[in-house]
This record gives sequence, C-alpha cells and structure tokens, in this order.
Amino acid sequence: MSQFTFKMPDLGEGTVDAEIVAWHTKPGDVVTEDQLIVEVMTDKAAVEVPAPVSGRVVSVTGAPGDKIAVGSPLIVFELTEGSAGDAPPQRPAPVKAMGTAAQTAAVAAAAPVASAAVPMRQGRVMTSPANRRRAREAGIDLASVAGSGPGGRILRADLESGALRDAVADTADISEIKVIGLRRLIAERMSEAKRTIPHFAYVEEVDVTELESLRMHLNHSRPKESGSLSYLPLVVMALTRVLESFPQCNVLYDAARGVLVRHRAMHVGIATQTPDGLKVPVVRNAQTLELWELAAEIRRLAERARSNKATREELVGSTITVTSLGKLGGIASTPIINAPEVAIIGLNKAVERPVVHQGAVVVRRIMNLSSSFDHRFVDGYDAAAMIQALKERLEHPATIFIPTVKSS
Repeated sequence: MSQFTFKMPDLGEGTVDAEIVAWHTKPGDVVTEDQLIVEVMTDKAAVEVPAPVSGRVVSVTGAPGDKIAVGSPLIVFELTEGSAGDAPPQRPAPVKAMGTAAQTAAVAAAAPVASAAVPMRQGRVMTSPANRRRAREAGIDLASVAGSGPGGRILRADLESGALRDAVADTADISEIKVIGLRRLIAERMSEAKRTIPHFAYVEEVDVTELESLRMHLNHSRPKESGSLSYLPLVVMALTRVLESFPQCNVLYDAARGVLVRHRAMHVGIATQTPDGLKVPVVRNAQTLELWELAAEIRRLAERARSNKATREELVGSTITVTSLGKLGGIASTPIINAPEVAIIGLNKAVERPVVHQGAVVVRRIMNLSSSFDHRFVDGYDAAAMIQALKERLEHPATIFIPTVKSS
C-alpha cells in the first residue's frame, strides 16, 4: 500500500497558516473521501476540511490550538486497496466555511499524583541553612519531608520532591483551559484594538420613559408571533437617522493604506453573546429597514450566531457596532471599538429613578448610553454632538421615524 501526505490547504484571502480547532479523526481510523477530518480557524473564519482520499489515517500533525503553515504536512493516509496511485495532487481543498467557530476549548484537568503519606518527623530536623530558607520561602513544613541523607538528613532533592508533591496537591481542584479558536481570535482582536486605538469614552443618560411607552404600545398592537420589541431596534433605527448628519462616525480605518473609508450605507454590527464567545453579526443597509423588519433581522442574526449557523458573510463588514448587556447592563461601561470601525454605542440597563422633570421630582425611566470613539479620527466635540443627537431622538421617539432633513 502507498501513502499520501495531505498538506494544510490554501484557504484563500492571503492566509499563511491556520489554527487547529478540533480533530475528527485519529491515527488508525479508516476514513472515506469527503469525510470531515479536521476543523481549523484562520483569522477570517472557521473552516471544515474534508478528506481528499479514502484510506487509513497513519499520523496527524498538531493538536487543538497549534498553528500549521499552509503547505505543511497535516495528515498522512495509507491508501486503501485498489486506490494506489489514485491520490490527487495537492490542491485547494473543497473546504466548507462555517462562518463561526464550532470549536470547544480543550480542557486539561490537573490530576493529583498518588504518593505515600510522609509521617511527621519527631525532634529536630537535620538539613542545611540554605534548605531551611528554601522551605520557608516555599511554605513547606520540613517536619513533613522525608530525608534521604545520612541519619535522615534532608537534602535539596528531598525538598524539591516535597515541594512538587505539595504543588500537585494544591492543583487537584484546578482546571486549565487552552485558549484556542474563536476565544483566541476574540482575545487577539480586542488586545490589538485596545493597544492601537486611543479610545475616547462618552457616557450620557437618556430619559426613555416615552420610548418605553411607545415600545409597550407597539408590542400590544402586534400579534405575539411577530416577536417582542426591545430597545435595540429602536436605538439602531435612531442611530441610522443620526449618522446621516455624522458620517465621520460611519467609517472604517484602513491602517495598511492610511485611509479612512467612509460608507454611505449603514451596516450595523450587533454585539451578541454566545456560548462560543462574543460575535458581531451584521444588519446590512439598516437605514433601509422599517422598525419591524429591523427587529426581525436583529433577532434572526442573533439566533444564527448563538446556534453557530451564521455564515462568514453575516459576521463581517459592519461599519459601526451597537452593544447591549440588556438587564445586566449596569450603570455604565467602556466598550472596546470593533476595529477597523471608529465608534461603538453601548446600551446600559434602563431603570426607574427619581429625577427633576419640568420643575418637579418625578419617577422617570433612565438609560445610559456608554460609547467609545477612535480619538484619532473622531473629535470629542463631534462624538458628544452625535450622542446628544441620538439622545434627542430617543427622548422624543416620534422623531425616530422622521428622516434627517438635509440642508441644500
């Protein structure tokens, strides 16, 4: 029988390597052509890689979390009887883009090492001053360490053995989770965004009492199967109106070319918490959707993101992002910009509290907007003006449905 070495395929878009997320086969398994063998992740998306031939798996390269360069050996097959010479030349694999990571973190549990109990020593412990210092610094009770030197004298090797035993006992209830796949990608992108973007935070409180009345009225006026209306689509719709007057906030920064790419269309990213981590599905051309269409699209994308069914096209291309923690939103937050965008709008929890309204202390429903801007390209005044314009729309919700009047 002959062998065939399958190399990491070229996954397109300038990819130079890919991270192994999960193997679906192991040495000794017999696979058939087009059977899923491994999931990998590039900087763009998660990809399912099928077997290019039928045969027995001889060896695989790498474990979950390892990065394999394009063109490097990935898996070796022993071709099945009658297929010798049928191995295809290496070519781009017919991979299936998953759009989101279907990966699970590889958890390594620290197992305690069984060892015989050491009886407590009676009387003075014999060891050197240096070993007494080492034991004191490591928090080791010398009376519990068995000495292998003359007359039971504790040597350095005995001390190190005892320290190892104590360390293993201390880690018996500790789990280590390798950061791979989508979680690694999120960590890298957020770190890069925080490191390279000078964030300017702006927090403003908004009286959403009238917005809440409108929301409740609209929910009662529609059939239940239409879905319940939250604040999110109302805020997104108001944002699309406001951005018409603040196009400098609907911008992407191309760092490689040193160019700001201003978009006329408003592709709004909706930060969504999922079991696999934070994902940002995109409502494309949000400015063209009426309220219930907008609500339905946000709901559809969120469900696809949480069920790991969102395609790559549904997860890229946003020009500005809205993030909300809903009822857990707290008083204020400092959201991290979704690079290469230059602005992100955060919704905090809406609560009823006493405020001065029209000269009297009354109970009103208040919600903070916590936003971050790239201070390189959005001046503080413009950022504040945009949030004030958004506040104006939300506090007078009828204006959400009125397009911005453009000056001649």
